[in-house]
Amino acid sequence: LVEAELSRVAPPHMRVRTLYNPFYKLADNLASCWMARVELQGSCLILNGDTLFEPAIAKRLFAAPAAPITVTIDRKADYDADDMKVETEGDRLRAIGKTLPAERVNGESIGFLRFEADGAALFVEELERTMRTPQGPALWYLSAINRLASAGADIRVASIEGLEWGELDYPADLVQVRALAASWIERERAAAGGTAATD
Repeated sequence: LVEAELSRVAPPHMRVRTLYNPFYKLADNLASCWMARVELQGSCLILNGDTLFEPAIAKRLFAAPAAPITVTIDRKADYDADDMKVETEGDRLRAIGKTLPAERVNGESIGFLRFEADGAALFVEELERTMRTPQGPALWYLSAINRLASAGADIRVASIEGLEWGELDYPADLVQVRALAASWIERERAAAGGTAATD
C-alpha cells in the first residue's frame, strides 16, 4: 500500500524508495532504523511517519547551528504519558524518553532529527550495540539517542515553539491533522499570492 501511494504521488526531483521491515509486528522503530542503517551516512534526517508539520519547522531545524545530532523539540505547559519528553540544559539534550520524571521535563520531541556525518555514525554504532541486547528490537530509536546523551554525546535541540505540528496516532486524529494541513496549504498559497492544489 505504501509503495503504491508513493508511486502515485511521486514527488518531483526526489528519489523515494521504501525499506520493508518484516519484523514490524514484533519490533519497534529502533529495529526499523537499524534495518535502514546503510542509509544513515553523511548528513541525513529522521522523521517519524506519523508526524506532520508546517514548512517553517523544517526551515528552523535546517537553520539551527551545526551539531552532530539535533533533536527538534516543542515546549508546552503540561506533558502527558504518551509524550516523548526531553530534559534540556540550554540547547543541549540531557535525556529523552516517555518516562522521564515530571520535575526534569522541559520539552517534548516531535520526532524530527538532523544528523551530521559524525552524529549519524555515532547513532548507527549505538543502533548496532542496542540491537545485540535482548530488549533492543522492542525499543524506540530515541532510546538510543537517550543513551548517547547520557554518555555525554554532543546532542543539541532546536525549539519550534509557536509553530504548528501534529501526530496521527489514532483514527480520531485524522480530522485534526487534515484541518492543520489545509491551513498550512492555504497560508503558503496566500504567501505566494497564487493557488495551491490540494488533494
